[in-house]
Amino acid sequence: MGLVHLLRAVTVEFDLLGAEFAARRGLHPTDVRALIHLLDAARADIRATPGWLGEQLRLNSAGTTALVDRLERLGLVRRSRDTADRRRVLLEVEDKARQLGWAFFGPLIDEVVAAAEGLDEGELEAVRRFLTSVLTSAARARDV
Repeated sequence: MGLVHLLRAVTVEFDLLGAEFAARRGLHPTDVRALIHLLDAARADIRATPGWLGEQLRLNSAGTTALVDRLERLGLVRRSRDTADRRRVLLEVEDKARQLGWAFFGPLIDEVVAAAEGLDEGELEAVRRFLTSVLTSAARARDV
């Protein structure tokens, strides 16, 4: 149970940091989660649409449109037409959002990277397996 409690404590700290970032930028925590999903989609080469984002956030169409409108108005997200299907709208994170995120979270990211550099490859693989398993379990619990 010690690992469960430690993981919960880390999760709470990350959640508090996300809420602080949102508050400092005049964002809603859902805005921050949306930006995270869009950044993850870009890294995974997923063509993110408003419908896809709504599914990730469990928002209805109207809520997703309001969210994307707000992020676009703030200069954090850009809508563009899909060149393969002009009817489809794609969402992309603007550099401004990346810069704001890095300015706030960069020092923490640097510390996490430094902590990981202190582990050997076997230890890193064990951490990856554990976190992947926890993530899968959490997603499964959310889908119930």
